[in-house]
Amino acid sequence: MSENRVPRPRRRRPLRAAVGLLVLLAVIGYFAVQRASNGGGGAPFCVAGANGGDADGTSESYEMSPEQAANAATIAAVGVAKGLPDRAVTIALATAMQESALRNLDHGDRDSLGLFQQRPSMGWGTPEQITDPVYSAGIFYDHLVDVPGYSRLPLTVAAQKVQRSGFPQAYAKHEPDATVLTAAFAGGGSLDCGGPEPAGPGDPEKVRAEMIRIFGKDGLHTIAPQAGQVGQAGRNSGGGKGVTEAEVTLVEKANGGEAAGRRSRAMAHWAVANSKELGISRVSYDMRAWVGGQDRGRWQQKGGTGAKDGDGDPHNANPGEVRIFMAR
Repeated sequence: MSENRVPRPRRRRPLRAAVGLLVLLAVIGYFAVQRASNGGGGAPFCVAGANGGDADGTSESYEMSPEQAANAATIAAVGVAKGLPDRAVTIALATAMQESALRNLDHGDRDSLGLFQQRPSMGWGTPEQITDPVYSAGIFYDHLVDVPGYSRLPLTVAAQKVQRSGFPQAYAKHEPDATVLTAAFAGGGSLDCGGPEPAGPGDPEKVRAEMIRIFGKDGLHTIAPQAGQVGQAGRNSGGGKGVTEAEVTLVEKANGGEAAGRRSRAMAHWAVANSKELGISRVSYDMRAWVGGQDRGRWQQKGGTGAKDGDGDPHNANPGEVRIFMAR
């Protein structure tokens, strides 16, 4: 006859647990070093901040990959170009955060596609159109403004009237982060994007065409650089490598006022968010400058109008202007 024995407790393995903890700490430390590295060695990242200072973690902030930042910037820029209020931009961003995590998906439930998971079979457009962020954001806004009093509705209600989702309450959890992104891209907030300087040349005509698609032609010009001009990113990078900059895309201040300033800020942050994909080496706006691969991706305050950096590189835009430089 067998005895009923109480199972003995399993021995803990402190060594295995300690090793696992050390591995975890090593991984965390690796990414911390990558984030903190300056001058092109770190992994690309973007941080949106809710106030006008640098997105340095001292205020509300939201971290994204360059892909997510580029898509968020495009959604916001389309709203700004249409003259829509911040509330519309926040609703659009929160919707895209829920539907696609700000990624331009080529798949989804049934035939859903793109940032907003719009369906060709439901009349949103062709697959090619829906997977174009400019188009998909534009048609979302077109449907949103048809909702009576959308700006006064709870975000979940406004988004649901456009999307007809099976989970309408899911949009609510993204509202705080979408508000931070709206401040960064359409208001007085900030956007810092770090990582290496552009690996390849930029195409000024491609940048110009994209900006025209979003913002229109008003105030948009392309000028040639000074002979032999070498970009700040190239001059300051390791090994003495120089990046000769191609043409300069210049966006002039339109007619002044808050609307023009909002448009210019959206342009500047759109350029920074898309710098990796489009080969943009630096952006100047309203006495501040962003240089790819430098200053941990933060905007830096410069001198007065027309001032030059310490190495003689003309770097500033006039107040209300946006200048976009591309590596060549």
